[in-house]
Amino acid sequence: MSTVAERAPGRVQETTPSPGRFRAGRLLVPTLAWVAAIGFFFPVFWMFITGFKHEADAFTSPPKLVFSPTLDQYRAIFDRDFAPFLINSATATVLSTLLVLALAIPCAYGLAVKPVQKWRDVLFFFISTRFLPIVGAIVPIYVIARDAQLLDTVTALIILYTAMNMPIAVWMLRSFFLEVPTAIMEAARIDGATLRQELVRIVLPLVAPGIAATALICVIFAWNEFFYAVQLNPVKGSTVPIWVTTNISTRGDFLAKLSAASVLACIPVVLAGWIAQKRMIRGLAMGAIK
Repeated sequence: MSTVAERAPGRVQETTPSPGRFRAGRLLVPTLAWVAAIGFFFPVFWMFITGFKHEADAFTSPPKLVFSPTLDQYRAIFDRDFAPFLINSATATVLSTLLVLALAIPCAYGLAVKPVQKWRDVLFFFISTRFLPIVGAIVPIYVIARDAQLLDTVTALIILYTAMNMPIAVWMLRSFFLEVPTAIMEAARIDGATLRQELVRIVLPLVAPGIAATALICVIFAWNEFFYAVQLNPVKGSTVPIWVTTNISTRGDFLAKLSAASVLACIPVVLAGWIAQKRMIRGLAMGAIK
């Protein structure tokens, strides 16, 4: 007996996908995901193992997969006063991130819960500060830092990194605050909670994953920043990215030493991401579904 779809003229006969095709689709997507993940991770893995090679083994063609590991490259890095640069980067990154959160949380809370007039213009102003190319603003920034006697100091980087990450932090935190149900805040006000108690005891614990995600992004941007650091702090206030580019000689064999220095530069950010991974994943998912 023919179906309606078969008898009706001009209609395409409806078919159900075969089990084999459905099974192949289920296998194809994870396989492509694994291939893409391995492709992105392989350069990092190769950099990691190259840091444990001798320079002669690092430059072989074809590359050596079996070699005698050594820590000579890491010893050479710490013998070149790597620690002060690491301290400068950590100080500028941590303090600027704390300042960003201290300033962005009340700002984003006000824009989300009690927005001012023309709040869209306020948000656009925040994000518009990221539109200007850094190279276009470096001359006035350099003059201001020189007149304020902040050249070659970590203080200049803390101020600049705070200003650099503030717009992104405000936008992210505002989206997280919008996810907090208004009924919870209204119940807290009925119970007599002040504005400070409402923010500290009720709202902040609910948006803690979003705050963690925002803090991690600020840490990554501040740790990897190079242009401000190389222009304003070429000597005493130099950071890890500057050390990597200036203390690894490109004369002779340098690939293993450069890989070891790059691994040391990546470890703090990787550790921060690993510590905050649970809250970060949940925070990045906040606001995705309304």
